[in-house]
Amino acid sequence: MEKYAYLLREIFECSAVTQRELAKKLSLSLGSVNTLIKEALSLDYIARSENKLILTASGLDCLSAFKVDRAVIMAAGFGSRFVPLTFETPKGLLEVFGERMIERQIKQLHEAGIYDIVIVVGYLKEHFDYLIDKYNVKLVYNPDYSAKNNISTLHYAAEYITGSNVYILSSDNWMRTNMYHRYEPYSWYSSVYMEGDTNEWVLKFNKRHEITDITVGGRDAYVMYGPVYFSKDFSHVFMPILEKAFAAPGSDDWYWENVLMNEIKNKNMALPAMHINPQPPGQVYEFENLEELRSFDDKYKENSGNVALELIAKVFDIPQSHIRGLRTLKAGMTNKSFLFEVNDQSYICRIPGKGTDLLIDRKHEYDSYMAVKELHITEKIIYFDKESGYKISKFYEGSRNADPKDTKEMSRCMELLKSLHDKHIQVGHSFDIAERIKYYTELCKESGGISFEDVSFVQKNMKILLDVLDNMKSQTCLCHIDSVADNFIITSDNRVKLIDWEYAGMAEPIIDIAMCAIYSYYTKEEADALLESYLKRQPAACEYKKLYAYMALSGYLWALWTVYKSNIGEEFGEYSLKMYRYAKDFFVEAMRD
Repeated sequence: MEKYAYLLREIFECSAVTQRELAKKLSLSLGSVNTLIKEALSLDYIARSENKLILTASGLDCLSAFKVDRAVIMAAGFGSRFVPLTFETPKGLLEVFGERMIERQIKQLHEAGIYDIVIVVGYLKEHFDYLIDKYNVKLVYNPDYSAKNNISTLHYAAEYITGSNVYILSSDNWMRTNMYHRYEPYSWYSSVYMEGDTNEWVLKFNKRHEITDITVGGRDAYVMYGPVYFSKDFSHVFMPILEKAFAAPGSDDWYWENVLMNEIKNKNMALPAMHINPQPPGQVYEFENLEELRSFDDKYKENSGNVALELIAKVFDIPQSHIRGLRTLKAGMTNKSFLFEVNDQSYICRIPGKGTDLLIDRKHEYDSYMAVKELHITEKIIYFDKESGYKISKFYEGSRNADPKDTKEMSRCMELLKSLHDKHIQVGHSFDIAERIKYYTELCKESGGISFEDVSFVQKNMKILLDVLDNMKSQTCLCHIDSVADNFIITSDNRVKLIDWEYAGMAEPIIDIAMCAIYSYYTKEEADALLESYLKRQPAACEYKKLYAYMALSGYLWALWTVYKSNIGEEFGEYSLKMYRYAKDFFVEAMRD
């Protein structure tokens, strides 16, 4: 039946199709098409009616095995290639020529008679809810979207894929013309021909268009590009293999295509063939970044509607099209940042994270930057909004973060902290850890509660430590507080700078050492060595005690911080567990005689 399936589909979709048109659509000679039609007529799959070919009941029955059951649209990822647009909008909901990419695909599926549509969501998942009401789609949540690659998306949609005829689509693809059909005879992967060198997934195939090998990178080749279709037979065999790969250690960064590549390379004869589905130039678009989107849709050149891009254009007095080299940076725990270029100089734009207006006083942060400005130990600030928290700063080409496991490097970081503390700089605000613990506790309670079972017991221990510190008070000065190794940068000319002063305030200097230690997941021995490096001498017993007390209190504080962020929808994995453990373990250390 598969021999006739494409012919029957074309006649089903347009009974007025000519034999010459069929030859072009089926990539067959006119003679081969004539032979195929004669055979289909003799088998009663088609009939002639007024010089047209029509499907018979037998023909429709033949096609029924190839009817598409549904489409699964992958929409869980962050879309780092489209920053800063995707800080506000999921990539599939970005518009091209005034139409959201995912909606264009849904409409094309509907035109083909496919209404069972499953969208797998993750990042900014709430933004997709309206599609349920507008198009009657189903939403499936992928909780691993931030930790695993798209292999996790197919895992969480497995019940809708396994044993089904199903399209596997990406929410951020754009198809010029509708390439979906109600009936699909074979499994296939959309492909385009790329001249020259490419880093895409390259396909090799035989005369039957069956994919025989997949490699990453190549030259002058057909590559994976756009939609995919799984036949019922293919999904029945492939999905259990994918599920096994998903559960295997080391597969977190896998694409589902990695599984396909391995099976094809290993010549798994049980897996039905996946075919190449070549597309003409300009039919399928997988936008690599905002620059490509700009070149395709003029809207994004000057009027993106994005707050950050509008701000940059205003600060530098340039059109948005002059903002180049946009790319995401490693996501911070408090904010989101991206890199951009203006006039061949690189800068970083910081966008305040969700809920930071309750956690950070931006006026205090600004005051801290101004207080240390003459020391030249921070990043160079180009723009700072004391109300919103948006910040633009110089990016130091060739710089890198300090390595918390490099003792010599951390010694240099401690020298910078010591020189800061020794200047006894004063500002009008404090970082009071007791007040912060109380405040974060209230935020947690108001946003959903604190899930640690023994939190009341640990809280009592933290009060004991606060009393201990009250009896050991020493002079305060401006402290950085957020002295994670990632905030110490080593520039290309080997200078050390300390960036991101949003938590800075008046405090006891040793809190900076404690914060650095827990952020670096240091053991007691490593924390002791860090303190010794800072003081450049053997610490007194009371100094060790103070370090441990601040490590415990800081661990508890950031555990509460993480609980609050989780309550409002931002997850940080096991970070809260590690911080909570510091609270418990170093309470014990601080209370030793």
